[in-house]
Amino acid sequence: MCKGLASLPASCLERAKELKARLRILLQKPNWTLCCCKIGKNKLTLEECLKWKESFEKLLSSKYGLCAFTAFLVSEFSEENIAFYFACEDYRRIKCPARLLTKAQKIYSEFISSEAPREINIDHETRDITKANMQDPSPSCFDQAQHRIYMLMAKDCYPRFLHSPAYRDLLCQAKPSTKATNLPQLEKKV
Repeated sequence: MCKGLASLPASCLERAKELKARLRILLQKPNWTLCCCKIGKNKLTLEECLKWKESFEKLLSSKYGLCAFTAFLVSEFSEENIAFYFACEDYRRIKCPARLLTKAQKIYSEFISSEAPREINIDHETRDITKANMQDPSPSCFDQAQHRIYMLMAKDCYPRFLHSPAYRDLLCQAKPSTKATNLPQLEKKV
C-alpha cells in the first residue's frame, strides 16, 4: 500500500473498498432493470409497473417495485436509505428485549453514527433524538429518523426513479398481463 493511503483512517479505506465493489457490480450488470425483475416463475407485468406511479407505497409493496427501486438507489449510491428503512421495519417487530438492544446498536452503528459506514442523511436534531433514544431502546426509538428517510425517498428519490431511463426501460420491457390482453378481445366478442 502506498504511504498516502496508509495515513487515511480505516473507515475511509473501508468506504473506498465498498464503493469500488459497488461500481464493479454496476459495470458487470448494465441491464439490471430487467434482470432484477425476473424473480421466480412470474415476470413483471406492464400493469404492475404502471401501479408504481400511483404512489410510493404501491412501489414499496411490490416485490418487483422494491427490487427495481433498490437497484435504482444502488446506481445513485444511496441504497442506505432503503436499507435503513427496512432495518427499522424489522427492528419494530422484535419482541425479545435482549435482541432489541443488540439490533438497535447494530442499526445505530451502521446508519446513524457519524462514523457509520452507511450513514443516512438526517438533520442533527433527529440524530440527537435518536442517540438519546438509544439510552433505553424501544420498538419506536428509530421512528423519527425512519420517517425522515421515508419522506426523503418519497419526495426526492421516488420522483427521480419514475423519470429515470431505468423505469422507462422497465415499462418498455414489461409484458402486458394475459388478463389485460384477453379483456379487450372478450369485450369485442360481446
